[in-house]
Amino acid sequence: MTDAPFPDVPSEARSSESGVDLSTVAALAGSIREQVARAVVGQGETVEHLLIALLARGHVLLEGPPGTAKTFLAQCFAATLGLDFGRIQFTPDLMPGDILGSNLFNFQTSQFTLTHGPIFCDLLLADEINRTPPKTQAALLEAMQERRVTLDGTAHPLPAQFMVVATQNPIESQGVYPLPEAQLDRFLFKVDVDYPSFEEELRIVARFGENRGAPSPAACGVEAVANHAVIEAASRAVSRVTLAESLTDYIVRLVRATRESADLASGASPRAAVLLAGAARARAALDGRDYVVPDDVKALAGSVLRHRLLLSPAAEIEGKQVEALVAQLVEQTEAPR
Repeated sequence: MTDAPFPDVPSEARSSESGVDLSTVAALAGSIREQVARAVVGQGETVEHLLIALLARGHVLLEGPPGTAKTFLAQCFAATLGLDFGRIQFTPDLMPGDILGSNLFNFQTSQFTLTHGPIFCDLLLADEINRTPPKTQAALLEAMQERRVTLDGTAHPLPAQFMVVATQNPIESQGVYPLPEAQLDRFLFKVDVDYPSFEEELRIVARFGENRGAPSPAACGVEAVANHAVIEAASRAVSRVTLAESLTDYIVRLVRATRESADLASGASPRAAVLLAGAARARAALDGRDYVVPDDVKALAGSVLRHRLLLSPAAEIEGKQVEALVAQLVEQTEAPR
C-alpha cells in the first residue's frame, strides 16, 4: 500500500478539513470489499455490516453454524485494514486475566510489571465467545464500552479504533454459556451468517478443495488497503453526515416501540437508539451520501435490535420470532417522507 490515503481516489476529491470526504470513504469501502472477496466467497451482507461497524466504531457479533467462514472472514477483514490484530479462542477454563493481562512481580527488580493481555490491540477476534463462563465474558464489558482496561485500580486506554468481532455457534447447547443481556447490548450488530448458496458453495469447493490445511488471508492475496490514519479520517467524515431531526424522531419512536410491544418482555435500550443513528450515518457514507434516509434506518434495524429483545412467555408459546416482530414494528412505525 502507498503512504497516501486512498491512492485510487483523485486528490481533488479529498477534503482539506479532515483529509477525506465521502467519496473517498466509498472508495475505501470498495477496496476493502475487493480484498476480502479474494479469499471469502459471498458473505457480502456480513462484510457490509463489518464496514459500517468499523466507521461507526461499534462491535459485531457473528452467529452461524460451523464451517461458514466466520473466523476466516474476520481475519481477512482485519488483514485489509493494516491494524494490530488480536485473537482469543474462548474456552471454559479461560480466566479474565488471560484476556486483560496482569501485574506480575519481577524478582530481579522487586517491582510489579504490567503484562498486557491479547485485548490490547486494534481489532480483537473473540472466537466462540459463548464457550467461556460469564465471569470471563464480563472481562470485555469495560473494554467494549469505554475502550479501556482497569487492572489493579489503574485504567489503561485501548486504541480509539478498538473493535471486537465475536463469533458464536447457535446450534450447540452443551459446554456453552449464553451471553448476558448487558454483554449483548454492547454489540452494535448481531449478524446471522447462513450457509452459502449452491453456486457459492461450488465456488468455495473449486477454490479451496485442493488445499491442505486452513487457508490464510496472505495466501489468498489479501493486502492491507488502509491504516490508522485512513480509518480515523474516514470515521471523522462519517460524523459529518447529516441526521435530520425527523429521522432522529423516527429512530427514537422505533426503539421505544419495542418497549411497548406486548410480545416483548424486554425492549431495546437508549443505547440501541444511539448506535442505530450512528450506524445509519455510516451506511449513508458508504453509499456516498452526506445525509441519512429512512431506508438506512430500516435496513439496519433488524441487525441492531434482534439481540436486544426478549420475547414474552406468551409470544414464545405462540412460536413468534424476534425477526418477524422487528419487521412488523418497522412497518408499523411511520417513517418521515
